[in-house]
Amino acid sequence: MKILAIETSCDETAIAILEAEGGLKSPEFKVLGNTLVSQIDLHKEFGGVYPNLARREHAKNLVPILLTTLRQAFGESKYGLKPTQEMIEKIEKILTKEPDLYKLFSKEILEIDKPNIDSIAVTTGPGLEPALWVGIVFAEALGVLWDLPVYPVNHMEGHIYSPLLNLKEKLVFPALALLVSGGHTELVYIKNFGEYKIVGKTRDDAVGEAFDKVARLLDLPYPGGPKVSALAELHRSKNLVPTFSLPRPMINSKDLDFSFSGLKTSVLYKLKETGVNENIREEMSHEFEDSAVEVLISKTEQALEKYDTKTLIVAGGVSQNIHLQRELHKLADKFSGLDLLLPEKSLTTDNAVMIGISAYIQISGGKVINKLSTGNPERLKANGNLSF
Repeated sequence: MKILAIETSCDETAIAILEAEGGLKSPEFKVLGNTLVSQIDLHKEFGGVYPNLARREHAKNLVPILLTTLRQAFGESKYGLKPTQEMIEKIEKILTKEPDLYKLFSKEILEIDKPNIDSIAVTTGPGLEPALWVGIVFAEALGVLWDLPVYPVNHMEGHIYSPLLNLKEKLVFPALALLVSGGHTELVYIKNFGEYKIVGKTRDDAVGEAFDKVARLLDLPYPGGPKVSALAELHRSKNLVPTFSLPRPMINSKDLDFSFSGLKTSVLYKLKETGVNENIREEMSHEFEDSAVEVLISKTEQALEKYDTKTLIVAGGVSQNIHLQRELHKLADKFSGLDLLLPEKSLTTDNAVMIGISAYIQISGGKVINKLSTGNPERLKANGNLSF
């Protein structure tokens, strides 16, 4: 089965084409094409992602990215399709709120012969709704043009299954997922494919959001989270120990929830005492990262003790964090028979490959939220707060 996947939940425009086989028993994936354009440079001046700018850029990028990905997968596209007037009118209606996208679609896509794909997958949430809508209507228009089903995908489910791309062994359930990104911090218990229970989540800031906010307090350029981590590693490499302590929020609470807003506030108050210079940047980055990671590890350990778990999945942008990975391996060693799965670096941030993987799980018998086809008039919907 070949799946074309589309991801536009935030500030990355991404399209991938995957070949998948093996069903739920032994899913295997081959990436035939994969293209991603980041908008980071455009959002720097705002210190974060500006939703309407993200939406505009997605509309500008989707058509050229699709053509590039099709070329990677199948070679140069052939033009010879003759869509009916009814199809053209449906596509125009679907893209009516995206006139620039419709112009590009009509010029570059409308007469491409149907590629050798079986279905289309698109992120429908969570994320920035203006950005999500662009990907959704693009997927719907392609579905009409090529008479293909379109599957909605939960972005966070995509992160859960991102380690499956090159997994050599079978994914063993029950599993626990620690999802750590700029928008989410969640512990999800997974009984089987498509069977999820959120057992812990942040009550305010996500951990990646906290990293970025601390970076701004330290006068580091956006996106600042990775820069905080790099400074923390530099301080450790000098065998230095922070001379002050920050709180470990909710580390002793009797639940599995997180809170990082107060930690950021503690950084603010400390910096008012010390001021900001290179030495303080390194030391503060070290202590802040120690605090955040200690809380993540502690809560994850509590969840592993509470729930029967064979596999620990850690995914999302913060899963790249070197210190977190070190501590995760130490944690996994405490639990006999526990597999620790981390995605490839390229799949830790937003990408379309993980969306295609998640869609295949749905198609193969996992939980299907909704299926759109040309014979189904029900439209997909963007849900910025979509959960499991």
